[in-house]
Amino acid sequence: MNSHFCTRLLLIALGMLAISAAAHAQVGVAVSITIAPPELPVYEQPLCPGDGYIWTPGYWAWGDDGYYWVPGTWVLAPEVGFFWTPGYWAWGGSGFVFYDGYWGPVVGFYGGINYGYGYFGHGYEGGRWDHGHFFYNRTVNNVNVTQIHNVYNTTVVNNTTVTRVSYNGGNGGINARPTSQEEAAAHEKHIPPVAAQTQHIQAARARPDLRVSENHGKPPIAATPKPAALSDRAVVPAKEGARYNPPAPARPESNPARPGNAIHPNELPPISRSAPSNTGNPKADQKYQQEQEKLNAKQEQEHQKLQQKQDQEHQQMEQQKANDARKQQMEQQHQQQTQQMEQRHAQEQQKLQQRQQPPHENPPHENPSSPSKEKH
Repeated sequence: MNSHFCTRLLLIALGMLAISAAAHAQVGVAVSITIAPPELPVYEQPLCPGDGYIWTPGYWAWGDDGYYWVPGTWVLAPEVGFFWTPGYWAWGGSGFVFYDGYWGPVVGFYGGINYGYGYFGHGYEGGRWDHGHFFYNRTVNNVNVTQIHNVYNTTVVNNTTVTRVSYNGGNGGINARPTSQEEAAAHEKHIPPVAAQTQHIQAARARPDLRVSENHGKPPIAATPKPAALSDRAVVPAKEGARYNPPAPARPESNPARPGNAIHPNELPPISRSAPSNTGNPKADQKYQQEQEKLNAKQEQEHQKLQQKQDQEHQQMEQQKANDARKQQMEQQHQQQTQQMEQRHAQEQQKLQQRQQPPHENPPHENPSSPSKEKH
């Protein structure tokens, strides 16, 4: 993946780490993240605070000076029948890209990451909706049955390798690809993180002790009973830290500050040609370059088409003299459309590289043994 294309994706990804896709934009400096996120720490799940709350696992986010931990927390589902699809990191070819989580009727792809507590790589084993109520699987959730009666017990058989690796693809990453059902889920009705989750991320980002540079992979607040409740008595510290290798001092590749969440395609840097491949096989290199140029042209055409569509909708709003609420709703839809397109383009680029690169470029990585799947 060329550096401009990767940076364009990272601008979207970094904004999604700190902001709801339906709300505020944040200005920041985009860097080429070549440092893998740390492994997932081990922690206990706080007690579920009440009916309708769904567990959202903790993860490493990228801040101004490196990774910081966003504690796992219970979040009230925004709609009956909706589940949470966690966000995840993935290797994009020359840097790590973050795909934001979302709410929807079906759990989509989250990188094959084993977050624990029902999120064991694919789908969700922590509960189900039945007649407007969420029923909790007690085998993977911490629920007080004297307060919450809609529970059941189903043993989860996890046949995948238990690992604490927190990213997909690349050297040492999780080797998982979305199923057809998971790919379809990304295109079905879903909504971005709710306001409480945005506040939770902002509160975590403001805590110096949640930065990996200070906690060395073992955050003092690994999980909270509710979003942004970082001072609650029921907060849970990490039982075991993540493997963390501090990076050597280096000059980051940066771009001027700009909104991290692009609303329209024309706010993104243009797609540029990638550097020629040099694998030692001229025919393979030529084929890769042709495929790359074809993909760039296709994605540029999609950018232009989406921009034209959004411009027409802007004109219609002006002609109809729409109020601010309708305009804001339209802008939120445009932002979501742009981000979905960028995520799709990142997946297309990743698939192209995986198809063209020789197998030896992604050697297998042995992961150390880790605690049981329910203690992440």
